[in-house]
This record gives sequence, C-alpha cells and structure tokens, in this order.
Amino acid sequence: MFDSTTRTVVVVGAQWGDEGKGKLVDVLAERADWVVRYQGGANAGHTVHIGDKSFILHQIPSGILHPGVRCAIGNGVVMDPETLFTEIDELIADGVDVEGRLYVSERAHLVMPYHKLVDKASAASKAIGTTGRGIGPAYEDKVARRGVRVLDLRNTERLRELVTAGVERANAQLERSGSDVRASVDETLATLGALAPRLLGLADDVGLCVHRAIKTGAAILLEGAQGSLLDIDHGTYPFVTSSNTTVGGAATGVGISPMALNAALGVVKAYTTRVGNGPLPTELEEPLQSHVRQLGHEFGATTGRPRRCGWFDGVVVRYAARVNGLTGLAITKLDVLDTLDELAVCTGYKIGGEVYTEFPADLSLLEKAEPVYEWFPGWKQSTQDARSLSDLPPAARAYLDRLEALCETPIAFVSVGTRRDQIIGVHAAVA
Repeated sequence: MFDSTTRTVVVVGAQWGDEGKGKLVDVLAERADWVVRYQGGANAGHTVHIGDKSFILHQIPSGILHPGVRCAIGNGVVMDPETLFTEIDELIADGVDVEGRLYVSERAHLVMPYHKLVDKASAASKAIGTTGRGIGPAYEDKVARRGVRVLDLRNTERLRELVTAGVERANAQLERSGSDVRASVDETLATLGALAPRLLGLADDVGLCVHRAIKTGAAILLEGAQGSLLDIDHGTYPFVTSSNTTVGGAATGVGISPMALNAALGVVKAYTTRVGNGPLPTELEEPLQSHVRQLGHEFGATTGRPRRCGWFDGVVVRYAARVNGLTGLAITKLDVLDTLDELAVCTGYKIGGEVYTEFPADLSLLEKAEPVYEWFPGWKQSTQDARSLSDLPPAARAYLDRLEALCETPIAFVSVGTRRDQIIGVHAAVA
C-alpha cells in the first residue's frame, strides 16, 4: 500500500469494531517505518497470529511485532499505564524486542484508577455496553480540562492537585451510584509514583517525531481502535465510544496535519458484528447467529463477551467509506462463510414504507428498519488456502464483486484465515 506518493496510510474499522484491524496493520507494518495508535484505550483487542503464537495487543501498535519498526501511542489515546507495562513485559517474555522502539506522547491522557471505579459503577456505562476500563470517564475529564497527562508526572505538586480533585469527584459519583468502594489519593499517587520513571522514559513529542519522519519520506501507518459506527460524532449515538474513531481523528490524535494523510484503508468483516447494546439492523436470528458466532470465534479479545452477528450491511460500509474517504477495503473472515448454504447482503433499509439507501442518524428510524436483502449462493468449500482471487470459488468472487460495487470502494485485501500468510492482495493500486 506504500509507494512513492503514498507514505502516510490510516487503517480504520468501517463497521462496529472487531473487524480484524490488528492483522491488517501487522501485514502492512512489514513495509512501514512507524506505526502509531491515534485514539481509544486499553479496550482495543488487536489480535495477531504468528505461527503457533497469538498476540493480543490492547494499547501497543501491532507494528511492534516487526523488528525495526518504531511504534508510538498518540495524544488521542487515553492510556492505562498499569496495563501498558503488563503488555510490554508480556511481549518481552515472548521474545519481542521493545527497547528503544516504543514512544508515548507526553500529551496523552492517563486512565486513572478512579476512572475505572466510576466506569464499573456507572449505570449509564452498563446501558451503553462499555468495557468498564475507565476510558469514557478519562475522556470526560480530558474534555472538561481536568485530566492527567503523561507530562504531569514530571511535576509532583501539580500531580497531587489533579489527583486530589479527581478522587474527590470520583468518590462523590461513587456515593451517588450507591457503590461502597472509594478511591484513595495516597494509593493513586503511590501507583503513579511507581510507574512514572518507566513511563517518562518512553515519553516524547510524538507529533513532532512523526512530522519529522514524514519529512524524510518515511512510511507511516496510523492505527485506530473500535470502528467508524462507534465514532462519537458519526456513530450510532449514544451507543458509541468516547473518541473520533474515523480518519478525521487520525491527524489530531497523532499531532500531524490532515494534509499529510495519503490513503485510508477500511477494514470490514465479510459479515457484520457488534458488541454491546445499540442497533444492528442485519442481526441474525437464532440458531444461525450462534452458529456464525462459533464459526467466527466471535468473542471479545479484551472482554470475552459474545459478539452479535449479522449479514453484511452495505448501507453501513458505504456510509463509512464516505465519512472516512476510504481509498480501499480489506475484507476479513471470508473463510468463516465457507460452509453456509446461502448468504445475504443488505442493500437498504425499509422504514415506514420508504427504502433508505443512506445510513440514518436517528436511532428511532434504525429501530424500525427492515433490511432489504440480496441473496447469494454459498460456495461450500474452503477458501483458507487461496492466495489470489483466481484461487477463490466463483461464488465467493461474485460475492466480493457485489460488496465492492455496493460499497463504492475497491477491495485491496481479502483475508481467508487468522495467519499472516492467509491474505490476498487484490488491486495493486490500493494494496
């Protein structure tokens, strides 16, 4: 995907998350110089399979698994320092060289222990279906201009003021929610004090580092978390995450100019999934839903929660293509559909006698939506050994052709398994 004119590429989820971004970033990172996470937090679960080993990366960019690639966590991420170092130590134990290759933006906000307590006790968070990892409360403090940033660890007096005020707010919320747990200023400061030397050793002006790398012609890969339909502005509000997951959030989440972005790869499953509450117009009925969930191992890498499964929704992906300006699609998990007798693709929503082909912002409309389907015969044979489009069964190629036309975006990659090598590069112009 990198060439002489395309040097800065964004990889973004174009559904409701869990699309397989980790694998695509891992594949593309082989040709990258930098891989940078631009939003989200430790709720990401980017899974990469290398041989017999599986790596689940929550905050560290997937490029860390390629020797020599520099990785960074941008200012748009709310970072959990405790789990970050657990992740680093696990990578080191597995033989991954992290030393000198990982940078953390000094402007990144920290997920504090009291954020997690508030998140777990919040009835609103339970209704939305969050992971309870403190990400929403951390973003809330960031927007309210009262958050704790990495650079605040350098100033102990300032840090104590921020933590004291944060603990007081958190305990008031916990009391209102009826929780019997409370945050502690001294315990919070002790935790941060133990982590500070190591974290400050990674801290840098990531935006400046990436800017300088771009100036030298380096290949830059920007990695998002969650999916476009979970974007705080453009997703299925209020059943969304707390950040801008779309390409527009990539430049601000790293600290570079939007003019530096050359291409955007949208990652989508060959069907649709989402975790938690909120609309899923193409959701499958039982027992087919459970069958597809088992075929695709659709359980959260971070939480273990079962994912809701549906047919491919062309309205959703075409909307994501427009909002992100996608230059290519990566279709993942095509192999999960190998044994199905027939497949459906949603081309529109029937709402109150009218057919909508554009994704509506109003959830009350989505709740009434009846998917308009086109049906395709299944190919009933394994695609896992395919390494080119010509290796795929004709029915599988016809299915992909329809997805490409419906989403108005060329397919760049097709993934047919979990391993690195189980991928098809399609169009050289976008791949």
